[in-house]
Amino acid sequence: MTPSRTDIRKQIRRQRQQLSETARNSAALAISDQLARTALFRQSRRIAGFIANDGEPSLEPLMQLAWARHKAWHLPIIGLPNLSHLWFGRYDQGDELLHNRYGIPEPVTALYHATPAWGLDLVLMPLVAFDANGNRLGMGKGYYDRTLKFLRHRRHWRKPRLVGIAYEFQKMAQLPCQPWDIPLDAIITEQSIYNINQLKL
Repeated sequence: MTPSRTDIRKQIRRQRQQLSETARNSAALAISDQLARTALFRQSRRIAGFIANDGEPSLEPLMQLAWARHKAWHLPIIGLPNLSHLWFGRYDQGDELLHNRYGIPEPVTALYHATPAWGLDLVLMPLVAFDANGNRLGMGKGYYDRTLKFLRHRRHWRKPRLVGIAYEFQKMAQLPCQPWDIPLDAIITEQSIYNINQLKL
């Protein structure tokens, strides 16, 4: 019997939360090192990442490198309570962050100063589980899928590129999918790079 999306979330989140700080730090360094060596990261100027939450891998080492290389680093903003899409606020070292209604830090940026997803080169996405076909299971709120659905209608100019960030144990043989799910171009873990769409990495 194939586990439900709810069961997968419970299982993987529990594993993620039980990781030691040493294991998390080691994975964060390995993931950031792999990403930093890709042409995709080197050539991207406007990048969206995330602040690790609920045991997710940290992108702190990569964020520091992005700043050192004068790249524009962004974080997702949910915005108003009735807003169903994500926008992305520029985040520079020392900028203030406020917790949104899910307890996740986000930039203090007015939405009219924020960047829409199509204005980015690369989006590094958190996830709960993934499979080798690029399917992603998130936390269930659907923000990234609604925000990025415009990519379904693009055949040539495919920006931003979508890269999932995960621990290797978050890989599943096959995820149950929904029609609105937006697949990833690649997934990077502490052990592997899964190049789903044969990006120039």
